Amino acid sequence: MSTRPAPDPLLIACALGIEHLALRSGDRGARRAGRRRTADGTDRRSGAGPVTVLRTGMGPRAAERSVTRALADPAWDRSAVLATGFCAGLAPGMHPGDLVVAEETRDPRGTVACVGTELLVKELARTLPGRRVHTGPVTGSDHVVRGPERSDLLATGAIAVDMESAATLLGAVRTGERPVAAVRVVVDAPEHELVRIGTVRGGISAFRVLRAVLPTFFEWHRNVLLPRR
Repeated sequence: MSTRPAPDPLLIACALGIEHLALRSGDRGARRAGRRRTADGTDRRSGAGPVTVLRTGMGPRAAERSVTRALADPAWDRSAVLATGFCAGLAPGMHPGDLVVAEETRDPRGTVACVGTELLVKELARTLPGRRVHTGPVTGSDHVVRGPERSDLLATGAIAVDMESAATLLGAVRTGERPVAAVRVVVDAPEHELVRIGTVRGGISAFRVLRAVLPTFFEWHRNVLLPRR
């Protein structure tokens, strides 16, 4: 009798400790809601493989280095990769707590197309009814973007910027064929510039939204697994 291959894993990458805390606390909530996993990390409800939340450290170099190192493990050869955390919104009318689903991520070294964007938008609307979801290109930066630089990036067609998503996905696809995506929560927007995460209402709102997104990530993972050759 043939043995059914193990489901491919999911690597969720974030940069900051507060992002990691939000995702881990959300994971506990998802389990209490019935998305219990087996001892190896498999989500029983979705049938998807093990899920790991990786804190990469801040900045594009740290993100790419950390993700590339993790994916060098043969056990993660076919894993899906999803970059998440907070971002700065670029478009007028964006507010802290809004969600951004990347259609592609942009880095000076290349552009990476994201997989399952429509599914993510649909599931976020179901999981977080009433929350605004924006779709479009997410661009990378090696520094915090403020003031006039926001307008310059918006003029390129990007709707949001962060320091890790583009580097994370570029590193992921360079290690092998795999589905990738990026979902970010706006913590800082043109009319709502944030000085320090966690000290104002915008930071708290973004934290609560990030804490609630894991069920959407699990559903995305279940639907985008690569076919076995």
